[in-house]
Amino acid sequence: MKDSQKELTALQAAAQGRCPRCRTGHIFTGPAYGLTRQKMYETCPHCGLRYEREPGYFYVAMFVSYGMIVAELVTACVATYVLSGGTENPWVYLGVALLIGVGLSPFNFRYSRIVLLHWLTPGLSYQREMMQKGSEPQ
Repeated sequence: MKDSQKELTALQAAAQGRCPRCRTGHIFTGPAYGLTRQKMYETCPHCGLRYEREPGYFYVAMFVSYGMIVAELVTACVATYVLSGGTENPWVYLGVALLIGVGLSPFNFRYSRIVLLHWLTPGLSYQREMMQKGSEPQ
C-alpha cells in the first residue's frame, strides 16, 4: 500500500461514496448536490466491480430511500412541532415536508444506493488486496 493511501473504514467509504469492494474508486461521477444529473459509473474505476449486480438491482434502493424519507419527514415534523410551540396549522407541516422531501432527494437517491451496495448486498464485501490493485485513489 502506498504511503499516501489510507485504508478507509466501511462508514468512511460509504460517506465518501467509494466502492464497497476496494474502498478506493468512486461510485458516482459528480457531487451529491449540483445542477448536473446524478450519474453512476457502471463499474468501479479502480477495481472493476460491476455496480449493477443484475438487471433491476437498484429497485431495492427505492425501499431504502423510502425508509430514509420517512425518518427525515418524521424528524422534521416533530422538530417543527417543538420549535413552533405546537402549531396545529397543517400548511406549516406541509411546507416543511415539501422542503425536506425536495431538498434531500439527491442525498436520498445517492445514499440509498450506497447503503444497498455497502450493507445490503450478500456476498459483496471489502477485499484489502483490491485496494492495492491499480494506481492512485480516485
